Amino acid sequence: MVIKKNIVKTALYLAEKLGAEAIIVSGNIKLEDLTTDIPVYFAPRRPKSIIDYLVSTSSEKQEHGKEIAGKITQEVEGNAKNVENIAAIEHLLGDLKRGVVVGIVETKDSSSIIVHDLSESPLIKAMRECEERVSPEVMRAVLTIAFDIAATGREGSQIGTAFIIGDVDEVMSRSHQMILNPYAGHSKSNRNILNKQNWESIKEFAQLDGVFVVSEDGVIEAAGKYLDVDAKDLVINKGLGGRHVSAAAITRDTVAIAVTVSESGGVVRVYKDGKETLCIESTKRAFKQIFPE
Repeated sequence: MVIKKNIVKTALYLAEKLGAEAIIVSGNIKLEDLTTDIPVYFAPRRPKSIIDYLVSTSSEKQEHGKEIAGKITQEVEGNAKNVENIAAIEHLLGDLKRGVVVGIVETKDSSSIIVHDLSESPLIKAMRECEERVSPEVMRAVLTIAFDIAATGREGSQIGTAFIIGDVDEVMSRSHQMILNPYAGHSKSNRNILNKQNWESIKEFAQLDGVFVVSEDGVIEAAGKYLDVDAKDLVINKGLGGRHVSAAAITRDTVAIAVTVSESGGVVRVYKDGKETLCIESTKRAFKQIFPE
């Protein structure tokens, strides 16, 4: 308990000295007697730690110090990536600006302090490239909806979907309706993805086969679209289904950006120019704590 409290004090001191944008806490850590003006986010902890590995590993493997050391290194790297991933999500959705984030990570067997520079995040750098074609507000709205679908599904079931954003004329000419377009005849205000009042209907239509086609300014032109694309010579990760293949292919043949949600695992991916530029495996949002003044 004393060790943990000292680690928290050190992390808060470091965050204040560095002018940190936020503090991200992962694990069973409480800030009962400590306050700070820096925003604090409590993040979902990683599901497995090195102690779980040691318990489940055979005695023969435990005799190999190198293997255990390798697993410890993997855990440290995993904790750092977890903090980086959470910081990137909060940044992409507009809560965090550029700057330094300090992470406090506690597992069953260790505690650590992580300092992460948001400007060096490969996820954020990839997002900046996408925003050269699509406005940041539209990308944030699409990602917010995608993260929610990935984390909670719909009516208790996991679902997958895809959003094709930008270059609407080309995308529409290279696709056809699988079903009647549920957005046909509706006003732009009722089709605008920037309007949060439309998000529930978007998540409802995400259960349909096909993809959403969204304009650069956030107007949904269609749902339930089937992309007529040739995936020849396209290179994406093995095991991904047709939705990912066609989404990647349409970004190769047009200047559109694609955001996909995997039905299995809830992974959110972003494609640009036929390549995966962004992959976020953990889409659970962090809980922000506000300290009383």
